Amino acid sequence: MNRPSAKAVLFDLDGTLLDTLQDLATSGNEVLAGRGLPPHPLDAYRIFIGNGMVNLARDVFPPGMRPETEEQIAAVLDEYRAAYSRNWRNTTVPFPGIAEVLDRLTGDRVPIGVVSNKAHDFTLQCVEAFLNDWTWDVLIGAREGHPRKPDPAGALEAAATLGIAPGECLFVGDSDVDMMTARAAGMRAIGVSWGFRPVEELLEAGAEVILGMPEELLAWLG
Repeated sequence: MNRPSAKAVLFDLDGTLLDTLQDLATSGNEVLAGRGLPPHPLDAYRIFIGNGMVNLARDVFPPGMRPETEEQIAAVLDEYRAAYSRNWRNTTVPFPGIAEVLDRLTGDRVPIGVVSNKAHDFTLQCVEAFLNDWTWDVLIGAREGHPRKPDPAGALEAAATLGIAPGECLFVGDSDVDMMTARAAGMRAIGVSWGFRPVEELLEAGAEVILGMPEELLAWLG
C-alpha cells in the first residue's frame, strides 16, 4: 500500500489509550441510583462513551426521562462529574501494548498528543495519572466554547501546536466520532479494535485501517 510518511500521532483517550469503561459506567450508575433509577450493564456504556461528558450524563437516562433544559442538564452533569471524581482511578489502566508503543514513539522523537471529548480537566488528570511516563506535546480535552469531535477544530489546533501539516498526522481512535474527526481534519484515520466500539462502525465512518494491536501503529510512520 502506498502511504505518505506520517510525522505525528494524535490519540483519542477513552477506549484508545486508556480502558476507562468500568469507572465511567460506575459513575453513570451512581447518578442513576441517586435518582432511583436502575443501572445499566457495563457493555451499555460502550454506546454512551465518545460524545463528551454532557451527552453521556444525559444519555444514561431512560427515554422520556432525559434532562432537556439547560438547568436539568447542568444538574446531571454536576452529579456525573462528582461521581467520576470519586471513581476515575478505581480500575482505569492503559490498554496492553500502549506503553511499548509510546516508548517507541517518544524514543524516536515522534510528536504525540491527545484530542479527546473527555472534559479537559479530566483529560489532563488521567494523562497525569496513567500516562505520565511519556512527554506529551499537546493535550486537548472538551472545553467550554470549543466544538467537540467530530468537529475537526481540536485536531487542527493540535496539528498547529505541533507545527505539522494535518496530512502528516495519524489520528488514532476507537469510535466513528474519531474517524469522522480525522477525515474532516485531513488526517489519516486509524481505527483500533481493542476499544469500546465495533470495528464495523469504524470502517463505515472511514477508517483507513483497523489496528489489531498497538504495535501495528508503528508501520504507519515513516
